Amino acid sequence: MRGLLSHRALSSVLGLLGLVAAFVLTTAVPARAGESVFIEVTPNSVQAGSRVTIRAGCDNSNNRQAQVTSDAFGGRVMLRPDNGFLTGSATVPGNKAPGDYPVNLDCSNGNTASTMLTVLNMSQPSKGPATGGGGTAGGGRGAGSLLLVGGLVAVAVVAGVGARRKSGSRV
Repeated sequence: MRGLLSHRALSSVLGLLGLVAAFVLTTAVPARAGESVFIEVTPNSVQAGSRVTIRAGCDNSNNRQAQVTSDAFGGRVMLRPDNGFLTGSATVPGNKAPGDYPVNLDCSNGNTASTMLTVLNMSQPSKGPATGGGGTAGGGRGAGSLLLVGGLVAVAVVAGVGARRKSGSRV
């Protein structure tokens, strides 16, 4: 009787688990794999006058063009399908004021995304800084040139004295 009771209990528990599993499987909403809406600007901080690349994703619509707009590059850029993503590029004008600019993606399926692009406007030096005499670097006769000529003369004198001693000891 004891074996029969445990067999019935086990059957009841397994039956209940089966009903719960059937309920969960029939009422669960399947997840849609691969959905992703994003926009990336590389690099995300640039000097005014530089070119940026844009990469984006529009869920399952990466096989259609999408539009990107930003005041950073003064208008819109069309992104085109490229190996499962949407890609394009833009140039930030050289006179663009420094600051943070939103970059907005508008997908053909109605999805949107945005990111920020930081524009820098650092002044670039026109030539290297003045750090010293630079005698060996210039075309004139600076102190470096004189040292080089003096060193060569000293080596020639030492070599001449050494050769004379050799020839003098043979006699």
